[in-house]
Amino acid sequence: MKPATLPVYYYLDHFVEMLDFVERTYGEILTDEHRSFTARFRGLPKDAQCLLIRMVNRRGAIFNRALFKYPEITDLESAARDLIACGHARGLRVEDYSAFVLCLPKTALLDGARAAGFGRDVRTSWSKPGLANFFVAAIPFDLAAKHCGAGGFIALDNTRPIEFLLYLYFGKTADDLKNFALRDLGVLRTNRETSFSARFADADEAHACFHYSQVLDRIEARSADIYQAAAAAILDGPPRTTEYAADLAGRAACQVGQFFEKQGDKDLAERLYRFGGSADCRERLVRLLHANGDKETAENLLRDMIDDPESDDEHLFATDFYARKFGGRRTGLCTELLRSGRTIVVDDTHRGNPEAGVAGVLRRQGGQVYFAENTLWHTLFGLLFWDELFESGQLHSGFDWVPHCLRDRTFYRRFAQQIDGKLAEVRSGNALPIVLRTVAARWGRPNGIFAWDQVQMGALRALLEGAGADGLAEIGRAMCEDFRGMRDGFPDLMHVRDGRVSFVEVKAEGDAIRRNQLTRLRQLESAGIPAEIGRVDYRFDPEQDYVVVDIETTGAWSSGDRITEIGAVKVRNHQVVDEWHSLVNPQRPIPAKIVELTGITSQMVRDAPVFHEVADSFMAFMGDGIFVAHNVNFDYGFLSFEYERLERRFRFPKLCTCVGMRRRYPGHKSYGLGKLCAIYGIELEEHHRALCDARAAARLLNLINKKRDDVVSTEAEQAA
Repeated sequence: MKPATLPVYYYLDHFVEMLDFVERTYGEILTDEHRSFTARFRGLPKDAQCLLIRMVNRRGAIFNRALFKYPEITDLESAARDLIACGHARGLRVEDYSAFVLCLPKTALLDGARAAGFGRDVRTSWSKPGLANFFVAAIPFDLAAKHCGAGGFIALDNTRPIEFLLYLYFGKTADDLKNFALRDLGVLRTNRETSFSARFADADEAHACFHYSQVLDRIEARSADIYQAAAAAILDGPPRTTEYAADLAGRAACQVGQFFEKQGDKDLAERLYRFGGSADCRERLVRLLHANGDKETAENLLRDMIDDPESDDEHLFATDFYARKFGGRRTGLCTELLRSGRTIVVDDTHRGNPEAGVAGVLRRQGGQVYFAENTLWHTLFGLLFWDELFESGQLHSGFDWVPHCLRDRTFYRRFAQQIDGKLAEVRSGNALPIVLRTVAARWGRPNGIFAWDQVQMGALRALLEGAGADGLAEIGRAMCEDFRGMRDGFPDLMHVRDGRVSFVEVKAEGDAIRRNQLTRLRQLESAGIPAEIGRVDYRFDPEQDYVVVDIETTGAWSSGDRITEIGAVKVRNHQVVDEWHSLVNPQRPIPAKIVELTGITSQMVRDAPVFHEVADSFMAFMGDGIFVAHNVNFDYGFLSFEYERLERRFRFPKLCTCVGMRRRYPGHKSYGLGKLCAIYGIELEEHHRALCDARAAARLLNLINKKRDDVVSTEAEQAA
């Protein structure tokens, strides 16, 4: 497909679109500096406007003018002179030295060093960064500029007004217009709102948020000089008049403080933590004070955090740390909860996906299991409060998906009456109609809270009907008050049994429980919604279903050939408990060599069902089983491709009887199905027919599982 071509004045048009939007939406926030910039920009010739925007969109701040080739600019030299005259561009200065030499090719650096009289001091074998370092250390800037062509370069200057305008528009630090291009090329979706509101209440909030957002952006470079400058920018930063500005400042102070703490500058780290004042900063400060021996101050701070915590997470840390350091408790709450969790035996074939293994065990014990984690709660939150989130002007530009009131924690304060009304409906058991009305009216509409393809209506219905209504309202209100703080940490699985809902956080061997997970478990328990840790014990599980599968095909390529027959045998506790079989119409001729091998002819499959007609039946037969086959990737690959063609997911743990026999019964020359059956006396009358081969592979599976079961029994005897 031919790539899309952007119009000639594409970037200029969108920059003007951005300016118009910001002037209209943020008129009271803009200062004389920003109004002066917009007036000056509009007065520039079109070539100069286009060049400024092109430079803003490129990486770095200095550019070789010889590389400027833009179809919308007719006179580049005149445009450059205009930008220099108005103060948005300039020639190179000594502070540009490092960036300048890194822009040059290695050959230009070598020639420049020779021309400057330093030819004997450089080596052609040096890397370009090595040459650049030599220039900065040994050759004066003026001399390097003269002999390396600095006159042909131009640097951006005074771009802060542009950066601030882009920040107002996008809500994050941005130095280019690439999002417009991504949108118009179909890569990035934008919302369809027609009216937007300002994301900041006043100029003080906007400038403070911009300042601390820039600090956070710059420290991603992780250099000592940048951290030093960031510390000064934080400590001398503007007042934080809103919670969102305080949150940004706290995040910046915590990250920079941790850098200096690791560097051994504990005093500067302490100043930053005290300035930040966030829950994370207070935690770091407590740890720092305690490690430095100032235990009295640490204890007093912990007591303040316990008495007036910013969040449940902070209260958990403070009580836990206080109990361990000042109360004599030996282990942390996370460790204690993990140790107290109930043990769930899961077949070790589920290693790598313990949640699926636990889900299968719980289903066998009775009831339904849903994969919940954070998605279920995000979906419920978004559907319950859709009108307040997305129909009340809380989005701030076409590129916004998450309302700013969730970021700055003002959502509940803004919509207290409407939220309390809906929470009252939750308490009275009438939340489901609200959810269903939203689904019916808004299905498929993009948003920043949940994805429609992950909506599980069965899980939502079960949650609303099986969990305590008061508890659900309590969790809902907490999410409204601090969505950012509660966006993750919810348990992995929801178990519904006898109409009652409970949650399980799955932890395999070696897993730790994170504090936010512990907080969520406590919040659910406090709300009267049962929640627990499920500790996975991997071993052979005789109650696990194994589905031994064999397929016959038109050829060896899963992406091109098709299935002609499927046979499956279900094994539980070493016994065959069920079988499934079907011929499949491959919708193409069967090659003669395949007919000779399998005995399956085109005539035999002419009236057989096509794959999509048996897909549901086979999936139901699989259930929570483990997919087993001899050379398992062949059979699994064909079936997964067939389901992929139907846009359906096919994902099961796999076990290969060929690999298993090699491991448990070594020493044979061949591990083909026919050879192994002959060695172990397994009946194989119709080799290369699906059900016959599946039955034979099931016998091999039992040999393998017998060895696995013996290992478990031996370990149990040794433990006893």
